[in-house]
Amino acid sequence: MTPQAGFLRQSFADGGVAFVARRLAALAHRSPTFAIGLAIVATYAAIALFAPLLAPYDPVFAFQSEPLRPPSLAHPFGTDGHGMDVLSRTIHGVRYGFGVALPTVALSLLVGLPLGLIAGYRGGLVDEAMMRTFDALRVFPSIILALTVVAATGPSLLNVVLVVGLLDSPIFARLVRSEVLALRQGGFVEAAVAAGNPRRRVMFVHLLPNAIQGATAQTAVRAAWAVRISATLSFIGVGIQPPTPEWGSMIRQGAEYMVTGQWWVGVFPGMALILLVLGFNLLGDGLQDLLDPNRNRSRQ
Repeated sequence: MTPQAGFLRQSFADGGVAFVARRLAALAHRSPTFAIGLAIVATYAAIALFAPLLAPYDPVFAFQSEPLRPPSLAHPFGTDGHGMDVLSRTIHGVRYGFGVALPTVALSLLVGLPLGLIAGYRGGLVDEAMMRTFDALRVFPSIILALTVVAATGPSLLNVVLVVGLLDSPIFARLVRSEVLALRQGGFVEAAVAAGNPRRRVMFVHLLPNAIQGATAQTAVRAAWAVRISATLSFIGVGIQPPTPEWGSMIRQGAEYMVTGQWWVGVFPGMALILLVLGFNLLGDGLQDLLDPNRNRSRQ
């Protein structure tokens, strides 16, 4: 590479970094809530990505002679009842938090968006049948229904993702349906139909991109709910099972030792769970501010 080419490449790289920095600063100015939530979630994402490098020990290795050791230089978060390092397990638990949140939201979108689009565009009997089915799913408390299904199908990460994702899909379907109902009589839809576009193209190319604003704003909030309900299932004993370093099961074990004074076993994974859920909720609230200017102005 010539010096001139290297200089140009470095200039373009510096310009790209500066552009990204300016965009992030503008978003932070428009919605500080979004910036704080994004910072928290991005930090957790980095921890999940580099967990093997950040964790001082194997998360499932038991120091047989050191059970329930309080926080120290060797074990900053202490050890649990089996002698496993709580810090290492808490760090690796981030992976299971994202391992539930991201595929769960993706599954909910994959199922809910097409169903809401079809219900809103077709209307009539199709819309009525879908809406009543969604109502039937939402009659039962989500945690009770998830508990029942996961207990019947078996405790595993895959089952938790499938159950929580399917239970959440009606929320996205309703959001898209309401947007489609407001847009389907719009001029751009009539123009697309008049141009001879098939119904599928009108729905997925013209309508869907304009009808996902509400669903987009809800993705982070539903990711927080997925993390929380997954931890709840593990805490009850029907979710991801120990010795897998999952926060809910760690908090469950920690609750047993809380009364005898070994607070660190449950407190540190509990704090990690609370902060990630807070980050997702702040991110979702900030997305609503950015996607809905009227909502943002009403707060000022």
